[in-house]
Amino acid sequence: MKLRPLHDRVIIKRLDNERKTASGIFIPDNAAEKPDQGEILAVGNGKVGDDGKIRPMAVKVGDKVLFGKYSGQTVKVEGDELLVMREEDIMAVVE
Repeated sequence: MKLRPLHDRVIIKRLDNERKTASGIFIPDNAAEKPDQGEILAVGNGKVGDDGKIRPMAVKVGDKVLFGKYSGQTVKVEGDELLVMREEDIMAVVE
């Protein structure tokens, strides 16, 4: 299944966090915090302004981004857990 986000929304796949502490202790999945970094899989066309013009997106497919811990809506697609969020919820692009 392919998803195409609408307007200023993006689809993000979370990047896995390290599951082992510096001292070598493994953290189980249910105790680990969800990472706040991900890779953009799809982007919408852009936000429609008050004048009717579409403002292009500042991010593109493949960008690694930072976002808030509670940003976006989680969806499951073909067994993968993805996030759908607005471009304005993205805090930074990791370069």
